[in-house]
Amino acid sequence: MSSLLSLFKTVFVVVLIGLSFSASASSITVKHILGTTEVKENPQRVVVVGGHGSLDVLNRLGIKPVGVVTQMLPEYLKKYSTTAPVGSMKEVDFEKIFTLKPDLIIAESRIIESYPMLSKIAPTVMYMVDNTNYWGDTQKNWRMLGKIFDKKNEVETIIAQTQVQLDHIKAQVSDKNLRTLALMNNGNNVSMFGNKSRFAVIFDEFGFKEARTSDTQNPHGNLISFEFIADAKPDVIFVLDREAAIGMSSGKAQSLFDNVLIKSTPAYQHNRIIYLDSNAWYLTIAGIDATQTMINDMASAI
Repeated sequence: MSSLLSLFKTVFVVVLIGLSFSASASSITVKHILGTTEVKENPQRVVVVGGHGSLDVLNRLGIKPVGVVTQMLPEYLKKYSTTAPVGSMKEVDFEKIFTLKPDLIIAESRIIESYPMLSKIAPTVMYMVDNTNYWGDTQKNWRMLGKIFDKKNEVETIIAQTQVQLDHIKAQVSDKNLRTLALMNNGNNVSMFGNKSRFAVIFDEFGFKEARTSDTQNPHGNLISFEFIADAKPDVIFVLDREAAIGMSSGKAQSLFDNVLIKSTPAYQHNRIIYLDSNAWYLTIAGIDATQTMINDMASAI
C-alpha cells in the first residue's frame, strides 16, 4: 500500500511539473514603459483601452480584439465600431472589461493611471510614446506586439520600410533648410508647439527647423497670434485642428488661417501650409497606418 501511495505521489509531482512547464512555455515576458509583464503567447481575447494607436497595429497584424474604445474611430478602423465598447479615451469601463475575460489588456497613455486596476483584471501592457522620442518608442511598441502575437518578422519588415521613408524625407528637408511652425488651433485659439512637444517628431525625425523657439514649452502649446506667425516668416506651417480631431467641427482651421497675415508668409506663397491628419496626429498615435499618414503629411511639404 505504501509503495502504491509513493507511486501516486511521484506521478502527481511529475504531472504538476509538466503542467508548470507547459504554462511557462506558453507565456512570455515583455517590456513596456511601466516595467515588464508576463503574458500568454499569442493571446486570443485582447482588450484595447485608452486610444487607437495599438488598435491600428493589431489591425495591420490581423488581430481582432474583443473590446475597444469605439468612439472617434478613424475611417479605416470603423469596422471595430460594433466591437464591445470598454470606455472612452479617458475613462475605463472596468466592469465591462472584467466580463470580457481578456487574457491581455493593452492600455494607452490617456488612461495610464488606471494601469494598476487593469493589471488586477488581466495581464496589462502600456502602449505609449514619449513625445521627444516618437520613432524610438514607436518601434519598441510595435516590436512588443510583434513578440506577443508571434509577428516579429512582419513587424521588422514594416519598421525597415518606415525607416527608409523617414531617412529620405529628412535628407530632403535638411537640404532645403525649411523653417517651420507647428501649430494647433482649438476653436479660434492658436498655439505653437516646439521641439519638446507633441510635435517633436517634426523636428527630430523629419528634420524641420523651428522658425521660432520658446524657452518654456507648455504641454498644451504656447498661445500665439497671427501677427506672431507673420513676423516669424515660416517656410512651412503645419496645422492640427483639435476640434476636427475630437469631432466638434470640420474645416474650421482652413477658414481660420485664410487671412492677410498668413498670406504674407513664405509658407503660403510657396503652397506649404499643411493641414495635418487629425486622427493620425492626435488619436491614433504610434499606429502603423497612422505613422504612414504622418509621413505622407511631411512629404507633402517638400
